[in-house]
Amino acid sequence: VLPAAIAYYLTGLQRGIEHFFFFVATLWTCTMLVEGLMMIVAAIVPDFLLGIITGSRVQGLLMLNAGFFRLPNDLPKPIWKYPTYYISYHKYTTQGLYKNEFLGLVFQDLGVVGGADISGQYILKNNLQVELGYSKWADLAILLGMVIIYRVIFLVIIKVFDVAKPMIKSFMIKV
Repeated sequence: VLPAAIAYYLTGLQRGIEHFFFFVATLWTCTMLVEGLMMIVAAIVPDFLLGIITGSRVQGLLMLNAGFFRLPNDLPKPIWKYPTYYISYHKYTTQGLYKNEFLGLVFQDLGVVGGADISGQYILKNNLQVELGYSKWADLAILLGMVIIYRVIFLVIIKVFDVAKPMIKSFMIKV
């Protein structure tokens, strides 16, 4: 909570306990997701250094396709958008944090003579291409579901390797 408070309030994000709680919960969930993903990679890859390299590559691939570096409509469709964009936890994190910050805000456009107001929802929809069909709490729920799925995948991999190791050793002895 303390590092999140330092990062949250020093950067001048929206005030309010609900916004801060969402920020802390999202950071915690992302930490759990990274740990779960790296546990899966560590269970599959036998070498320590190769595991770090593989995990970093998977993280980079998910991050590049999350809609942060390139807007979602600009991602190439066949591989980069449809499978990787929707399974990337960075997508839900980024969109949830954008919604946490921009929804409810109104900005004055000083470039126009009349000074028209621009809503945060307009910025999210048109400039950042955030999906507004569900709330930021749904994004957090998806992230929490991904935490559980990653842990279950890790458990399945461990159990499969426990069963497969003796079978492989007995096969190797016979050969």
